[in-house]
Amino acid sequence: MADETNKLSVERRTSFGKGAARKIRAVNKIPAVLYGHGTDPVHVTLPGHETMLIVRRANSILELDIEGTAALALVKDIQRDPVRQIIEHIDLIVVRAGERVEVEVPVHIEGESYPGTLHVIETNTLNLEVLATAIPQRVVVSIEGLEEGAQILASQITLPEGAVLITDPEILVVNISLPRGEQSDDEEGAETAAAEGGE
Repeated sequence: MADETNKLSVERRTSFGKGAARKIRAVNKIPAVLYGHGTDPVHVTLPGHETMLIVRRANSILELDIEGTAALALVKDIQRDPVRQIIEHIDLIVVRAGERVEVEVPVHIEGESYPGTLHVIETNTLNLEVLATAIPQRVVVSIEGLEEGAQILASQITLPEGAVLITDPEILVVNISLPRGEQSDDEEGAETAAAEGGE
């Protein structure tokens, strides 16, 4: 669970535009904007290396010290350079202790399905409503021993404590099948019987 916050000391910024953003990135910092709860947007500069380590995890919560003013924020959007993949800008949303937020959480598969079968992840993430200070890093789905034809729907997944499913409960998350070109004994038997009946 992401109940551990990440403390960052940040600076307000008063210069805007592409030129100003380039200067900020040139000194290994990241331009960002903090908004939400009816407050005016606050433009800030984040420390580059520390921020990049934190945002590797989905739905990171930041505990900001904005020149002496404390704020809790959820990473909402990260804009990256499509070629160099450096972070160009981050959008942050103000959150408050005890507040519930809607987030997209990655699906993580554990275990092995029945020998000879494959698992296909049909839905990579689930939308959940959770406490802002207790956002899960992932939703674990066990496929241990599942046989061909088994399916796991969103509604069948055990969610972290306190989480509420927002995603359609009937959506298919994982499907267990045979490798392409292989058939089950029942399918082979049916085709053999059909062929013999036609002779």
